[in-house]
Amino acid sequence: MIYGSDDLGSSEPRDPLQEAQSRGSDVPRETASPLKLQVLAEADEERRAALIDSVPAMDDTTPLAAQLAVDAKRRISLHGRKFPRPDKTRIVTIANQKGGVGKTTTTVNLAAGLAQGGLNVLVIDNDPQGNASTALGVEHRAGTPSVYEVLIEGAPIAEVVQKCPDIASLWCVPATIDLSGAEIELVSLVSRETRLRQAVDDYLQWRIDEGLERIDYVLVDCPPSLGLLTVNAFVVGREVLIPIQCEYYALEGLTQLLRTIDMIRQHLNKDLHVSSILLTMYDGRTNLAHQVADEVRAHFGDQTLKTTVPRSVRVSEAPSHGQTVLTYDPTSTGALAYLEAARELTERAEPRRVNDNTTEEELGHE
Repeated sequence: MIYGSDDLGSSEPRDPLQEAQSRGSDVPRETASPLKLQVLAEADEERRAALIDSVPAMDDTTPLAAQLAVDAKRRISLHGRKFPRPDKTRIVTIANQKGGVGKTTTTVNLAAGLAQGGLNVLVIDNDPQGNASTALGVEHRAGTPSVYEVLIEGAPIAEVVQKCPDIASLWCVPATIDLSGAEIELVSLVSRETRLRQAVDDYLQWRIDEGLERIDYVLVDCPPSLGLLTVNAFVVGREVLIPIQCEYYALEGLTQLLRTIDMIRQHLNKDLHVSSILLTMYDGRTNLAHQVADEVRAHFGDQTLKTTVPRSVRVSEAPSHGQTVLTYDPTSTGALAYLEAARELTERAEPRRVNDNTTEEELGHE
């Protein structure tokens, strides 16, 4: 391996607090003072930085070796790390009108990464295919209480939500085949565009009233079409995360998507804005992937995450086992990339919108 057994050779790296205790501290984690926990956290960061610096630099002309070095650094940096909690619940819609760009894959793996980082996460599967429900291992056979009952019958989310069996602090509102008819049924209903938003707001308030832990992130997966299901997903979200495939047609339809988001913001949800763009299916061996990435960053530099998600067989295999890649193969390149993207999402400062076209950060530069 790139590093020795004393650094990370064991399959179970020691907890920094345990190391501090072995050096003479007998303070349990639960009773440690905030000052001591801060000192231990700082020592942990110093140790991470030293281990990362010890990983040998690799020549970019050897993609496999370079990727191994990146994975080694990510494994060190992310192991056991807790992500910062937002000041309030962040509701993020994962959207792209083009199919096959990794919307559902991004939704479930980002959710798993956030949950593994110690955050409370709710996934709403708003796609009739129910692929997010499959990947999270929750029941979604016909007749299962689902987002259909929430949208059409006004059922509370608390009555249909399920806990993910593999990851603590991760919940899912499943989608069943019944949802395929919801587009037609919604047309005649009152407040057809805002039904999901009202249900989510009620659920978040219900958790507070019941004394339950606050949900930190709500991720909404939506179908690759612009119907009432997608409109509901845009209205419930305060942020939009757009996965973009690193292929020739990556930017095809993106202009239309941005126009749609702008229309929703003007008429139905003034808080909606594109906060993040994630490059998926990235193959660093091809010039095309580099060109697409460069073009996206040139146009959307502030929104584009630094992390890119590579093509990965493990990512594709995981849903067939009813799992996310973070539980199916947590040491794989794809799992580490999504975990890194989740961390980056939590650490990025979200600009507060002043009006439809300008943020406070942008005003500060004018």
